[in-house]
Amino acid sequence: MTERTNRRLPTTNRGRQAAVRHVLLDADGVLQDLPGGWCAAMEPYLGERAEEFLHETWSDELPMLAGEGDYLPLLAESLARYGVRTPVGEVYDAVWKNIVLIEESLDIVRALRRNGYGVHLGTNQEKYRGAHMRTALGYDELFDVSCYSYDLGVAKPDPAFFTRAADRIGADPDTILFVDDIAKNITGARTAGLRAGQWDFAQGHDTLHALFDRHGVDARRTA
Repeated sequence: MTERTNRRLPTTNRGRQAAVRHVLLDADGVLQDLPGGWCAAMEPYLGERAEEFLHETWSDELPMLAGEGDYLPLLAESLARYGVRTPVGEVYDAVWKNIVLIEESLDIVRALRRNGYGVHLGTNQEKYRGAHMRTALGYDELFDVSCYSYDLGVAKPDPAFFTRAADRIGADPDTILFVDDIAKNITGARTAGLRAGQWDFAQGHDTLHALFDRHGVDARRTA
């Protein structure tokens, strides 16, 4: 962790809001995508029951997002209950690891870092998908600090996620701008004292730059 991401920055003047010095970014919908969506990815295994299955397994997964339990055995049981005979590891790799990086979003991460901001990842993941993102996708090298829900022990939208993230970053919450595609996560971040804005890649990156501009954040490339 660099010095600039390990210190708390004071407000610029007494009574005025501090400048944003850190950007905390969600992963799915902001930095990465599952091509065609989750239902399409599950249809080869479950057909018309794909949506039903996903809603059930996402509910089952909630404790694992907070680091409690092991998701793969639970997923294997769910697949068997739905009559899927494909090994759980094969299904998991084909669906949960079927991630496409949004290159323009990653370029913005790099620009923010070049412009002197601490840039961090704040995402809900269980440990297997999180480990894949950290290593195979290279997120550990891309971000200054990574805040995975399974590692923090609490998941968004709980404000405690953001409090723990700010502590891990080593910054006052009001110096951190959080970007996520889900409204309730934005509410959770603001409750914890962070700045926050809702955005997803389908809105286009000009809209993301406009969000940054409103918070005084320069995410444009420098020569």
